Amino acid sequence: MITPTSHPLPLTPYESGNQNQTTTWVECIDFYQRLAEQFPRILHFAVIGHTDAGRPLHAGIVTADGVFDREQILREGRPVFFNNNGIHPGEPEGVDACMALVRDFCTQPERLAALGKTVFLFIPLYNVDGSLNRQNTSRVNQDGPESFGFRGNSLHLDLNRDFIKCDSLNAQVFNRFFCQWSPDVMVDTHTSNGADYQYTMTLIQTQTDKLGNGLGPYLRDVMLPEIYAGMAQRGWPTCPYVNPVSDIPDHGIEDFLETPRFSTGYAALHHTIGFMPETHMLKPFADRYASMRALVETVLELTVRNAPDIQRLRQQARAAASAHREVAVSWKADRDQPSHFLFRGYQAVYRPSQIGSYTRLSYDRHQSWEKEIPYFNRFVADITVQQPQAYLLPQAWRHVIERLQWNGVQMERLENSRTIQAEVYRIQSVQSRSGAYEGHLFHDQIQLTASSEAVLAEAGDYLIRLDQPQARYVIETLEPQAHDSFFRWGFFNSVLEKKEHYSDYVFEDTAAEILRDEPDTRAAFEQWKQDNPALLTRQDAVLDFIFAHCQRFREPEWLRYPVFRIMKSPV
Repeated sequence: MITPTSHPLPLTPYESGNQNQTTTWVECIDFYQRLAEQFPRILHFAVIGHTDAGRPLHAGIVTADGVFDREQILREGRPVFFNNNGIHPGEPEGVDACMALVRDFCTQPERLAALGKTVFLFIPLYNVDGSLNRQNTSRVNQDGPESFGFRGNSLHLDLNRDFIKCDSLNAQVFNRFFCQWSPDVMVDTHTSNGADYQYTMTLIQTQTDKLGNGLGPYLRDVMLPEIYAGMAQRGWPTCPYVNPVSDIPDHGIEDFLETPRFSTGYAALHHTIGFMPETHMLKPFADRYASMRALVETVLELTVRNAPDIQRLRQQARAAASAHREVAVSWKADRDQPSHFLFRGYQAVYRPSQIGSYTRLSYDRHQSWEKEIPYFNRFVADITVQQPQAYLLPQAWRHVIERLQWNGVQMERLENSRTIQAEVYRIQSVQSRSGAYEGHLFHDQIQLTASSEAVLAEAGDYLIRLDQPQARYVIETLEPQAHDSFFRWGFFNSVLEKKEHYSDYVFEDTAAEILRDEPDTRAAFEQWKQDNPALLTRQDAVLDFIFAHCQRFREPEWLRYPVFRIMKSPV
C-alpha cells in the first residue's frame, strides 16, 4: 500500500521530464496523496475498491468549499463533472493532464473558485493492472511516450468493453461508483488510431439521437458547437472522431455508435452526457497532452456554465424513460440525412507495396487540404419494443441480479408465489461470433417470437417496475435485442441448450408415431423437407428436427427467455 509522504509539492513526471514521458502508477498515486495531505480542504483522495490483481483503485474529489460528503452533495443538487483516465494505459495523456489540473486547483485560487458549486470527480488511472504492464512495444503506430502501460488488464480484458458485462472487478467498482455519484457530464480520455489528418484532437460524444429526449438535441445543438469553438480558441481545432464510411475520410465520416459496453454508452443508460476525446496517435505526445488538457478544461467550463440546463434535462429524461411507451433498443446510422463538416485532411496516396503484391494506402502530409465532407451524425431506431410495466426476473439468475443492484435498480422481492400473466419471448435463432470477444461468444443476431402466457412467479423472485430512475438501464440490459443486453453477452446461454436427447435406433419409430399423432409437427416437417431436401439423407438432421419441434418431448424452458415482460401494472 502506498503511503503519503511529506515531500515538497512536485511537478508531474511529464512536466519534469522531456515532454515524452508519462507517470507510473506509483508516481501518480503518491502525487495525489501528497496533494491531499497538503490541501485537505480542496482534495479528497481515497481507495474505492480493488482490481482483479488485488491492487487499490483510487478516486478523487475536488470542491471549492471543502464539502466532500456524497450524500450532502447530491442532496444539495450540486453539479458533478467526472473525468475518467487511463482505461487504456497506452493512451496516457489524460492521466498526466489530470494530475496537473488537480494540482492547479490546489494552488491557483481563481481556478478553484471558478468551479463554484460544481464537483470535480476523477479516477486518476482506471486500469491499474494494465498500467503496471509497462513497455514500449504494444502501441504499433503511436508517437510516444517513451514507455507506457498495456490495454489489457490482469484478466487480459479491454476495460472499455466491460461496462455492461462487468467481468472485471474494476467494472464492478465503477458501476457502483458511477451510480452512487450520478455525474452530469463525463469525459473519458483516449488516444485514437486510423486515418491520418491535420487534427490532434477528435471527439466522440454520446450519440445524440440515441441519448434522446431533450438531452440529445441539447448536446448536438448547444454543447458541441461551444466545445468546437472553445477548442479552436485554445489553439486546438477539433473535429468529430474520424470514423470513415469508406477507406479514407474524403468520402465522409460517421458518428461512432458507442453502445453500453463503452464508457459513453454506459453513461447514456444513466442519462449522463459522455465525451470520449481521442487524440491522434501520430501527433507528438506533447501536443496530445496539451490538447487533452484543453479539452477537459473546455468541457468542464461548459458544464459549470450550463449545469442548470443539463440537470433539468436529465430529470426530464429519467421521467420520460419510466413512461409506458414504444422504446428503441437498437440504433443504426441514417445515411439519408448527412450533414457536412469542414475537414482538414491530407492527400491520400495509393501506390504499390514494397513488401507484397498489393496496393497500399498512405497520406502525404505535404499535400494538406480543407473541404466539406459528408458527416453522418443522425441515427434512427433499428429495433423498437413496447415498454412493459415491469419485468419478472427469477432469483436463480443471480449474476444478472447483482449487476442490476450495482446500478441502483429498484427491485421488489416477492414474498409469496403467484401466477402472473406475462409476455414471454421464445428464441427462434441465434447467430454468434465464431471466436471469443472479450471473454464471451457474443450473439450478433437474434430472432424472437412473443406470446402471452401464465407464468409462475416463485417467492423470492424479483419484480422490477419501470417507474424508477434506472428504467433505461433496465430496458437496455434485459431486452434481448438491445445492443449490449445481458442475453447478447451470454448470461442466459443455458436456456439455448436442450437438456435431453435420444437414441436414434429407438427414436426412429417414435418419430413416425409423432408425425402421425401431431398434425402441427407433421406440417412443420413437410415444410422443412421442402426447404432442406439435401438433409433428408441425414438421419440426425431428420430426427433432430422432429425431436426439437414435437409436443410429446417438449422442454418448456428450452429456448424460453427467462425474463418475463409484464404489460399490465402488477398488483
